[in-house]
Amino acid sequence: MAKENVMVNDRREIFGWAMYDWANSAFSTTIGTVFLGPYVASLARTAAEAAGTTNVSFLGIPVAPDSFLPYCISFSVGMQVLFLPILGAIADYSHLRKRMMQVFATIGAVATLLMFLVTGGLWWLGGLLFIVANLAFGAAIVFYNAYLPDIASPDETDRVSSYGWAMGYMGGGILLALNLAFFTFAEDLGVPGDLAVRINLASAGIWWLGFSLITWSRLRPRHAARQLPAGDTYVSIGFKQLRKTFSEVKHFPETLKFLLAYFLYNDGIQTVIAVASTFAAAPLIQGGLELEQSTLIAVILMIQFVAFFGALFWGKLAGWIGAKQSVVVSLVIWAGVVIYAYGGLKGPTATAQFFVLGVFIAIVMGGSQAISRSLFAQMIPNGKEAEFFSFYEISERGTSWIGPLVFGLANQIFGNLRYAILSLIFFFIMGLILLPFVNVSKAITDAKKYEG
Repeated sequence: MAKENVMVNDRREIFGWAMYDWANSAFSTTIGTVFLGPYVASLARTAAEAAGTTNVSFLGIPVAPDSFLPYCISFSVGMQVLFLPILGAIADYSHLRKRMMQVFATIGAVATLLMFLVTGGLWWLGGLLFIVANLAFGAAIVFYNAYLPDIASPDETDRVSSYGWAMGYMGGGILLALNLAFFTFAEDLGVPGDLAVRINLASAGIWWLGFSLITWSRLRPRHAARQLPAGDTYVSIGFKQLRKTFSEVKHFPETLKFLLAYFLYNDGIQTVIAVASTFAAAPLIQGGLELEQSTLIAVILMIQFVAFFGALFWGKLAGWIGAKQSVVVSLVIWAGVVIYAYGGLKGPTATAQFFVLGVFIAIVMGGSQAISRSLFAQMIPNGKEAEFFSFYEISERGTSWIGPLVFGLANQIFGNLRYAILSLIFFFIMGLILLPFVNVSKAITDAKKYEG
């Protein structure tokens, strides 16, 4: 299926595309990285203490308070494994990629807005709303990522992908700065701390939906909507498309090899990002750092703005040493971060150490993901973008499931978050083992030869 003759490298459209990263990164920062995890864990811990136990009961299952949200992350991605591939197939067949992106972005933003209702005995509602929002987040970003090979030529994908990630960190960082200021001065304004957190949670939904309007106004559909054959539905067509894709994956062995490596190492990256605030805020006796909420937010805020420059730098690094090699360098740094989080961060300088560790995380965080995305965009066949990016998104930011599950189980078994953090080094080691064996040139050639 040939692409229509539409403009690529259009600065206005690329800006509109990148603004969706600006918009939805509010969910990643305010919700996924900073406020929701510690807030829900705190509510759950209070509920457990009121019941005279160390665990809370959710659907009759005993759950450690600090493990509840990681389990919800894991479950939401299990749902994505089921739904995202079929949604990608429907989008590729129907050419309704932009419309589907709008629908799921709206669902995710509304679910995030409703987190304002999470309070007291409704600690479990935070987990349920997160599952809905995270599933919608993943679905919308599948279609967002699938636009990358449409709007940028192959020689520009590293730069455009890095630009999108950088815009995401800047947008998420600005909202987080506003939330930090509000949280810090909430008591002076007569707003209780819990209410301030709930307002900040809701603000992420407003930010997500509001700035998405810029994307909808500038991102152009690439094809006219396709009509359904008689007797078919989009769901039945989606399953047919998916079966066809599965029958053809043997033509893309290097792409699949890269996807496996990415699935593993990005699982580790996403888990570190998702549980960092829980680890930093947890009591010392549980292996945490017991940082104040304001200190934690300040560190995460620093990470957001340093990551803006880190993502842009990694785009240049890929041009200097090659995209694959730049990802390998980032994985070595990630492994070092995990090891130090386990063995260091002790004593009176623990807060300063955590700040320095955050600088290293910021430098590699956006770059490792941006270059991975641009690499993958060149390895997929024309006309199958949303389907292939649906598999990619299963292990994309905030949507990994094995890592949070391993982290949650390790914490519950050992009763110490340090061991839970150390368990994540497995994912970076596996990435470092598998990635060097990916033949990028062959993957790109195989994608170009495909005729669907």
